Amino acid sequence: MFKVLLVDDERIILEGISQIVPWTSSGAELIGTARNGLEALTFMEEQQPDIIISDIKMPGMDGLQLVERVKELYPQIAFILLSGFSEFDYARTAMAYGVKHYLLKPCNETKITEALTEVIEELQSQLTQHQFVQTIQSELTRVLPHAKAQFLKELVTNKTYGKRDWDTYRRMFHITHDTLPIRLILMQVEGMFEYEHIFALTNIAEEKLGEEIVLLSTTIGRHVLLLIQETEQQEQLLSRLSGMKCTFTDFYKLETTIAVSGAGGITDARKMYRETLECLNFRFHVGEGAIITPQDLSTAAAARLSSFDYDEEQLGMELKAGNWEAASEELGRFFQLLADQRMDTVLTKSYVIPLFVSIARQSAPERLNDYLQMLARLDELETLKAIEAFVSQAAKDICDANFDSFASKQSTVIKKMIEVIASNLADPALSLNWVANEILYMNADYLGKLFKKETGERFSAYVMKLRVEKAMEEIVRTEDVKVFELAERFGFGDNPQYFSQVFKKHTGYTPSDYKRSL
Repeated sequence: MFKVLLVDDERIILEGISQIVPWTSSGAELIGTARNGLEALTFMEEQQPDIIISDIKMPGMDGLQLVERVKELYPQIAFILLSGFSEFDYARTAMAYGVKHYLLKPCNETKITEALTEVIEELQSQLTQHQFVQTIQSELTRVLPHAKAQFLKELVTNKTYGKRDWDTYRRMFHITHDTLPIRLILMQVEGMFEYEHIFALTNIAEEKLGEEIVLLSTTIGRHVLLLIQETEQQEQLLSRLSGMKCTFTDFYKLETTIAVSGAGGITDARKMYRETLECLNFRFHVGEGAIITPQDLSTAAAARLSSFDYDEEQLGMELKAGNWEAASEELGRFFQLLADQRMDTVLTKSYVIPLFVSIARQSAPERLNDYLQMLARLDELETLKAIEAFVSQAAKDICDANFDSFASKQSTVIKKMIEVIASNLADPALSLNWVANEILYMNADYLGKLFKKETGERFSAYVMKLRVEKAMEEIVRTEDVKVFELAERFGFGDNPQYFSQVFKKHTGYTPSDYKRSL
């Protein structure tokens, strides 16, 4: 129902029109009456009618003055004017304010009802049109972010887009700034993530950078792409990106790698996008969670060596010997040399794979195939740091296994040496060289080092100490044993004097004094 206000200074006319017009059947509701324009304005402060039926000639404020005032305050209200005068000037003035319905008194029920019906139809049409426009605007508001995102994708991937296209879409998206340079920012969430993290990263970036800077944003696969306008120095931008990255990491516990293009015009968007992709690939060398710019690529290119050459023989020897400290240093040197080269991912891995095979060959034969099968996992790694950690872990496992195996073999050798010493303690010819050459067939120097490492004593000192201890046991066990007999029995041959010197050195007594002390 449309609300109607009836205005006339003659009460009989107010009552007559109020009663004769079929308001409800016409789709209207009479909500009040007024005696002049001033009363009508006061009434409208509390209730706003949709339609005013008013006389023109009234005291205080006439109908034309009322029309003028209402059109200023409530331009949507429609008028039907009544007048007892047929002068054209009244009608012309009314039409100047948009009044289409001008009826001459006396008016019958039919004419007023017809005019009221026409006004209601016009208002209904306007209302329908307004609702349609609101619906369209609502739909446009809803799809506008998707349209912006799709346009940015097309802009950086479709070479047919140019300055004219940008001008068209800029006006469509209400982007007012078009004089400043732009940049592209490409962000990638690292590790295992949900798609909601992509949207969260986009929202955080737009909030931290500001709507006045972020002109367009979209997602491409696992990447978030922002088109921003250059409003500050690169150092300030990188600082804000670092803060944004920390906010995302603190909340979601996920790292983000960010690539920032150089500044340029909108027609350079495709070039900038390729630039950010190159920067993002550089994360292979600098690791996940970095902020990478084209300057980083230039610095890396300037530092690149002319060739890469590494001899893995030393590393293999250290792994085979179970010496992890030295092997770890060799691995660190290899990966530092490789990092200095700043080669692309494929070429870098082509140098790592042969090294890994060389490392695998130092494992036990039964484990070699297991390590070679790990090469497939190496190819899946996305950063040089991850590759270094992977290779180092495999190398350490092999080195530790070799150390344990070697230690076990050493213990066996030392055990054999001790048995030989015990069996040949009376032989004056017992020596390290004799055991190495005649019994174990091993290098004497290596065997001596191995013996000292395992027992804590040199071979000769161990033999002398054992001979003295056995001689002491014999003195305790046999009261009348002679010194020359002890010398012969425990490897000193026919030199009892030398035996006495060695005995005193170890015990503080000569054999005779030791016997008397008992």
